[in-house]
Amino acid sequence: MTQNEATQQNTAMRALLHMVAQDLGRPLSSEWEKAYWAVPRHRFLPERFHQGPECVPVDRREEPAEWLRAAYEDEPAITQLNDGEEAGEDDTPWPSSSASAPSIVFRMLELLDVRDGQRVLEVGTGTGWNAGLLAQRLGGSGRVTSVEVDPALAEGAAARLREAGLGVQVVTGDGAEGYAPGAPYDRVVATCSVRQVPYAWIEQTAPGGVILTPWDAPWCCYGLLRLTVEGDGTASGRFAPHSAFMVMRGHRADLRIFRDVVREGQVPEGSVTELSPWAVAGNDLDARFAVGLLVGDVWHAWQEDPDVEGVAARVWVATVDGTSWAAVDFDGEGERDFVVHQYGSRRVWDEVAAAYAWWRGAGSPEVGRFGLTVGAGGARRVWLDDPANAVP
Repeated sequence: MTQNEATQQNTAMRALLHMVAQDLGRPLSSEWEKAYWAVPRHRFLPERFHQGPECVPVDRREEPAEWLRAAYEDEPAITQLNDGEEAGEDDTPWPSSSASAPSIVFRMLELLDVRDGQRVLEVGTGTGWNAGLLAQRLGGSGRVTSVEVDPALAEGAAARLREAGLGVQVVTGDGAEGYAPGAPYDRVVATCSVRQVPYAWIEQTAPGGVILTPWDAPWCCYGLLRLTVEGDGTASGRFAPHSAFMVMRGHRADLRIFRDVVREGQVPEGSVTELSPWAVAGNDLDARFAVGLLVGDVWHAWQEDPDVEGVAARVWVATVDGTSWAAVDFDGEGERDFVVHQYGSRRVWDEVAAAYAWWRGAGSPEVGRFGLTVGAGGARRVWLDDPANAVP
């Protein structure tokens, strides 16, 4: 490395450290700052990655300075498209793996609250950077085990971790199953979001241990869930209002609403609602999160300019199995009386409206007031403020 390159790297790393501190509202703890400098992010990124919703490529061989700058932005770096498969000529590339934004990486690591001598299971190795930071912080080989479902990603991460001299065991497998041979763990952390907490994680965590995972509901992918495992095989804890992650591959639902659910011959029932679709599917993340917890397997998607006479915008709502659906239309003029069409054994818009009414009646609670208890065998109970106060 030339002197100029070393200077550029140092400048970029310091700038990112400042951005992380701004996001956290305080400087990074000394333990994690030490790990940050010892495990540089750019060493765990591929020569070519993508950025942003448009998946703009950044290539080190073509633009090394731009690549280094992008590596130290506080943004996700998309490291895989389409599960590693070639996209068809008419297909739109979609992100299937990424290196998370550094601020959320360190927010989660601090929430995990690891202690010297502990053993950690990571679900979702990705590039290996997160596992590398954990290994550096904990010291010594054998403290961190990381599970990655994608063989190519696992192989690449393992190679980077070996090159960095970090003793992480990388296992190729389904992260929902954890890794029983290494149990019990003091901490379990996922770098992908889940729609239910796999009970294997609880079984493989020592009593008093912590599980930290991003949360996803079909309605709203948002929130971090931090559970403490009890000696009776249950786990309980609160949500925190941070982040959105890619969904664990086994929890995905390939649904595009009107393309997948509306079939010829289906005759929906018409009605009118005063509930604005923007209230439940707009920018209010507290509302969307609460609705997602309450309605469970219901999904939505906006269809702007739906090419229907008299309709300026439409939101589609459906169960993830596609058997029940609704379309709620806005005519571009009035602020009340939205037209609703519903089909199927469930009236999904009515369910959404009831969930929103409960949330408003409860005082519009923020994400951090909700919690989850997972019982023996995986049964779950959502609560508000206190585990005894179950959400209906």
